[in-house]
Amino acid sequence: MRTIGKNRGLARLADVDGHFRMVALDQRPPLFDAIAKAKGITREQVEYSDVTAAKRLLVENLAPHCSSMLFDPNFAVPAAIDLLPPRCGLIMTLEEHRVEETAGGRKSRAITNWSVEKIRAMGGDAVKVLAWYRPDADAAVNDHQKKFVREIGEDCARHDIPYVLELLVYPFLGSANHTADYVESPGKLPGLVIDSVREFAKPEYNVDLLKLESPLAANSLPARDGGAEAKAAQKEFDAIGDICRGRNIPWVLLSGGAAPEKFERVLDYSYAAGASGFLAGRTIWLDAVLKNFPDRAAVSASLRKDGLNVLERLSQLTTAKGTAWRARYPVFSDIKQEGDFARAY
Repeated sequence: MRTIGKNRGLARLADVDGHFRMVALDQRPPLFDAIAKAKGITREQVEYSDVTAAKRLLVENLAPHCSSMLFDPNFAVPAAIDLLPPRCGLIMTLEEHRVEETAGGRKSRAITNWSVEKIRAMGGDAVKVLAWYRPDADAAVNDHQKKFVREIGEDCARHDIPYVLELLVYPFLGSANHTADYVESPGKLPGLVIDSVREFAKPEYNVDLLKLESPLAANSLPARDGGAEAKAAQKEFDAIGDICRGRNIPWVLLSGGAAPEKFERVLDYSYAAGASGFLAGRTIWLDAVLKNFPDRAAVSASLRKDGLNVLERLSQLTTAKGTAWRARYPVFSDIKQEGDFARAY
């Protein structure tokens, strides 16, 4: 049973109907690359002020239309915390985007000088962590990743704040498909995604909401038309749904920069398997930055037209087909008199 604090935090992330319609703005390398391409410069030439300007535009135009937003502390908070509407939930990322890449796999770490305690202190509604993970990585690497995830879960439990865990499969260093970019791994297999979910759904990690990628590449996912291919694909999504249902963990989908129509197809399969929403970024806002930055008026116009159109379509699909999440509060049958609750909590 989740605590009051975790239930209240998750409720802040969802809309009034219990669906998670969330926009991710914590991207760092993907946004650096988009700005660089838009300006015709290298990633290294992108200035801090460019990144904060872009994030401010995204919050200004999208925040009123989603249930919650995912911020990072180094760019998004300084750029636009003043623009976040009071009813819009605040998820704060904890992981450093720079990872240690080894022959045996990737090792994650937290942002320097940042912690669960600080996220709770600043009024964050949830802590989000991206853990690069694949079950077939080196045992020492996976032990590191498990310890990283577990210790943050313990901190979240200590501070009574929801823990949102994002899992991503990645290509090994030296492989033909290797890239450090935040893109869907072309060589991933459904089993890698499903087994990762199975591991981190265990109670020892204290995860409250899973942010997951499609078990099958979004670009090759067949239409959900009842045919043999669609039924086979649905079984992969159902495997994830079964794990999460068994552990009473709601789950949402990340977009990974997929084209909107491709991501809608991912959501269609996911909602049939019991998913409760999305936490998407580039699918909603990338084109506005790529095509228009640094013209701020043009970026805003594109977000208000095309970006909001994508967000609204995703929201409508979620409301129609997503599984609503409901808080389940503890029953206080042992509270008999004044002071009992304060003493026990």
